[in-house]
Amino acid sequence: MQSPEQITIAEYESTADAFRVGTWDHDVSQNRQALLAAMPRHPGKILDLGCGPGRDLVAFSQQGQTAIGLDATPAFVAMAQQVSGCEVWQQSFLSLDLPPQTFDGIFANASLLHVPSSEMERVLRDLYQALVPKGTIVLSMVRGSGEGLVPRSTGYRFVAAWEYDTLAPHVQAAGFQIIQHYYRPPGLPCQEQSWLVIVAQKPATP
Repeated sequence: MQSPEQITIAEYESTADAFRVGTWDHDVSQNRQALLAAMPRHPGKILDLGCGPGRDLVAFSQQGQTAIGLDATPAFVAMAQQVSGCEVWQQSFLSLDLPPQTFDGIFANASLLHVPSSEMERVLRDLYQALVPKGTIVLSMVRGSGEGLVPRSTGYRFVAAWEYDTLAPHVQAAGFQIIQHYYRPPGLPCQEQSWLVIVAQKPATP
């Protein structure tokens, strides 16, 4: 029996080309800038966690950053390597193997929403360990409550929804200090903004 993670990866693998076409022009520059503004040095080293087809790897590289991608979907790993020229690691969020104190920033844009709530703090601790002191993480998560397999025409994806009050304790318990949070897309009433973004930093000293 496949796990929710395996089911999600399989759905992305089977729809990789359509996903690339459908998401390449999404403007998440607000989130990228939030990460760059809080990083301890420039140029820095960024882990694009759940990099998908490589859109943000390209953008970070064009801004002079050293970007490394990570994704569990083999098709995305190949796409991201080809389009960006960056190093891309094939790993799942639940089985991360990251070098300690390596990254100035971690960009988790619409990726950690695939992590079950029961595993979120553990995954965040893994990411905390991979950051240098004062290293920064940006998490963009779908808003709401509840979690489970969401049906799509091509299969299922596991999704966990969060609000600030439910996610912030996990971020803080993992050791991070929250710098700010905001909602997206910009320009809409808060109740119509379907994305929560948290910017958090590893303290300079534990």
